[in-house]
Amino acid sequence: MASAGSSAFGKFWNSPVGPKTIHFWAPAMKWGLVMAGLGDIARPVDQISVRQQVSLAATGLIWTRWSTIITPKNYSLAAVNLFVGCTAAYQLGRVALVGKKDAEKIEAPKAV
Repeated sequence: MASAGSSAFGKFWNSPVGPKTIHFWAPAMKWGLVMAGLGDIARPVDQISVRQQVSLAATGLIWTRWSTIITPKNYSLAAVNLFVGCTAAYQLGRVALVGKKDAEKIEAPKAV
């Protein structure tokens, strides 16, 4: 009879990044930031905070790298931070495109 610790679930349960640790629950809760970022896609660009998106993109990308060099390696934290960084970068891209279009409208000579 196999012990409970040798099953796939037992290995997951007792893992250094399993549900008994903060290394599991922090990334699980951080998916809320990704959901909020995806929800902001429907928001008008003039209501997007550039400072907030820059900080989310920077921290998302920094923590993606960090979570692969710490011990224990936390790939679920890397995944959620990658998505946080990507959704924020997408929002920054939207802001940049609208800013570029607005600048082109101002610079374009008006036909008489």
